[in-house]
This record gives sequence, structure tokens and C-alpha cells, in this order.
Amino acid sequence: MFMRKRFECQLELGQTAIEQIQIPLKSRDELPPILAGLQWIFLTPEVNESVFQVLEKKIQGPKQQTGRPGMDLWHILVLGVTRLGLDCNYDRLEHHANYDVLLREILGIPTLKEGGRSFHQKTLSQNVCSVDEELLAQVNAIIVSHGRKEFKKKEDEKIAAKTDSYVLETNVHFPTDVNLLWDAARKSIELCRELSERLGVAGWRKDKFWKKLIKSQMRQLGRIRQSGGKNKEERLGKAYLSRARELERKVEESQRELILRAVVASDLLQLEEIRYFHGMLVKHIDLVDRRLLQGEKIPHDEKLFSLFEPHTEWIIKGKTWPPMELGHKLLLTTDQYQLVLDYKVMEKSADQLETLPMARRLFENYGEEAIESMSFDKGFSNEQVREELERQVGLVVMPKKGRRNAEERERESAAKFVKLKNQHSAVESEINSMEHHGLNRCPDKGLHGYKRYVGFGILAYNLHQIGKCLLTKKRKAREKSERRRAAA
Repeated sequence: MFMRKRFECQLELGQTAIEQIQIPLKSRDELPPILAGLQWIFLTPEVNESVFQVLEKKIQGPKQQTGRPGMDLWHILVLGVTRLGLDCNYDRLEHHANYDVLLREILGIPTLKEGGRSFHQKTLSQNVCSVDEELLAQVNAIIVSHGRKEFKKKEDEKIAAKTDSYVLETNVHFPTDVNLLWDAARKSIELCRELSERLGVAGWRKDKFWKKLIKSQMRQLGRIRQSGGKNKEERLGKAYLSRARELERKVEESQRELILRAVVASDLLQLEEIRYFHGMLVKHIDLVDRRLLQGEKIPHDEKLFSLFEPHTEWIIKGKTWPPMELGHKLLLTTDQYQLVLDYKVMEKSADQLETLPMARRLFENYGEEAIESMSFDKGFSNEQVREELERQVGLVVMPKKGRRNAEERERESAAKFVKLKNQHSAVESEINSMEHHGLNRCPDKGLHGYKRYVGFGILAYNLHQIGKCLLTKKRKAREKSERRRAAA
């Protein structure tokens, strides 16, 4: 087990104390505002304590108090936020962590020249992945609850909440039953060859031949589908399926022998992968046969849209382009200062079904009395939900779909309703900003990786907003002071 410290308190030679770090006030780079937000966490006692308590409870846990030292909790938070704030992969994060002087000051470590530690890409990935989505949601609630105070013009100012959703894509290619069959075949071949070589099992010397053969037929079939030609498509489809079935039998036979040889954990894990992709091979042979040769329309609930990210959903949001998206809908609630108050990855759910649970989370985190208004677009329209919210919130803006009666027209023409309805469109620009900073397509693997990526992305966005506000305040204060000195 790793023993993790909150932060290395002992200053080393050449190290700048975090409270003394001077962050550029006019830089247009994305990093300074994020680092200003992180500095604010560290230097604000109540925020610092609350955040570290969550990190200790979730990452460290009661059983991880002994053993060799692991990465500091502060380092995990800073580096995870930096990755999403800069929309970079772990290779680029490694470079920043080792050579960006300002980032290393916030981390609390000297430069490499001054004898500071170095970071490796694998170490960064492993430690950032020790965080889960629940922890990040808790940290975000703490950050926003305290961060809103930096924006408020009045102490008693309430929250004007705006809720919307958009699709955050998974890192997958466009799925067809034909190319998904190829994915299953390719991975089955690669995994069987690799494990067979390691265990001394014969039979996969011609792995390249198999891949070339099946890929060639897949491509021919794809070209015919684009150009038309029913008879040719059926003929090539039969040939494609014949080779795929031959391969499937070979993989099944190979599995029986590999099971007898596999002993160590890594071999057993790879054998599980083979079983998965063999199952996908069987499934998509059946789907291609039914659709292509038997003319059957495959039900939506039988389809899989990615072998590598099987949680991926096929989502139609009514856009002109793209007409469909692959990923999950992300439900977001922001306030009047563009801070994300609440978020949720929606799994096979509709906007209307998530509205009341979202409202309950807001009431729990910020207090029912703190919410002045809530606004939605027409996609959330539901009379029962609106009436339920109106019993708890002063003003609910939820335009009705379709025709409205006289009472509804009167309600929706009220000055406050119209004003908030017009202001609601600001959430689109906030979503656009998030998409340009990593929250457009998730490169991380699995559903938990997807949710962790979202959590870090939201946290990075909020810290960027808070940091930008703090730097603006400091810049204006400095400019005011300079004007006074000039006038004296």
C-alpha cells in the first residue's frame, strides 16, 4: 500500500512557497488562470481543508497509512486538472510537469536543474486514474460553493441556475456491422497470436495472412455498399462471412489449448480478452448474416456501437449536423457567473427524467433558499416537473413544446420569464468553451474512465473561471494603484 501525504511541507533549496508565486496577470495562455484557481484552493484555509479531507478519504483510505510514499494528494489534483485544462494527453502532461517552471512552483517542487523530482508518463496516468468520479463531484461542489463568493456583488445574491445537455463523444469510429466484425476478428487474431507465442502454443504463424485476407474482403464489401449492386454485395458478404466463420472456429479451438497452458494472472486476463472478442466475433457474424443475407432489420437494442467502448450510446439530438452522435449526454447546470454547479453523465436517460434529481442535488449542495430561478430549454418541457419545481423555486423557466393555451402564453410572456429565457442561451457558449478545452471527445477507456474525465474537465473549467476572476481583480487593483502613484 502507498502512504500519501497531502503536500510536502518542507521547502527545498530553490523552491518558492506557493503563497509567494507570482502568476502572470495578462497572459492569454490557458494555464495561468487554472494555476491561479489551484493557488486559491491551497491558500484558502476552509477550501484547502475540505478538499484535502475528501482526497484523503477517497484516495488514501484507512488502510493506506503505511508503505512506501506515493504521489502527494496535491500533485494528483494539480496534474489531473492541468491535463484537462490544457486538453492534453499524458505525454504532453509529462512535458509540462517536468519543464514548466510555473506549474512546478504550484506543485511545490524545484526545477529539474535544482534537483527536483521528475515525472514519468506511466506514473502520471496511474496516479490520476486513482481518482474516481464521486470524489471529483464532491471536490467540485466544494470549489463552486466557495468560489461563488469571489464573483458575488452582494452577499445575499441568489443563484440563477441554467440547465442544458450536450453529447460528449467517446473515442470510437463510426460503427457498421461489417467493420465491427473486422474489429472483433483483428483483436481475436492479435491476442491469440500474442498469448500463443508466450505460452508456446502453435497455430498462429500466419496471423498477418489472416488479417490481410479478412480486411481485404471487408474493404471490398464496403466499396460495393457505397456504389450499390445487390448481387455483388450478397456474394462478397457470403465470402466475408465464410472467412470470418473459419477464423471463429480457429479462435475457439485455440482457446481450449490456451486454457490448459495459462497459469499466471496476466495470461488469464488476456484469455478473458480473447473470450470477449471471440464472443463479439460470433455476435457480429450473426448480425451481418441476418442483415446482409437474410434482409432482416436489426433491432436497436441488439446493436453494439463499439467493441472497445461498449457503453457508447447512439444519440440523436435533432441537430441538422451531425444528425447522430456517439457517446453520452452530459447534463450541466451553470449559474450566472458561468460556473458549473452540477453535472451528470446520462446513461440511456432523457432530459426530463434527470431534471428533478438534478434539482435535489442543487438543494442539497447549495440550499433550497439559495436558488432564485431555474431555466431550461424546450427539450426539458414537462408540466408535472415544472409544477414540482415551482413549489420549491421562485421562478422556473421551462418553455412548453407545441401549442400553448392562454394561461401558458401569459406566464411565458411575463417580463422575468422572457429575460431569463433570453439569458438561458448563454449556456450554449459555456458548453462551447468546455468543448474547446477537452470536453468534446473523451480519450479515456471504459465508463469509469469516461466519468472521471468529465469530472476533471468540469473541475478544470470551474478553476479556470475562478482563476480568471481572481487575476482580473488583481490586475485592476494593480492598475488602480499605479494610477494613484502617477497622480501623486
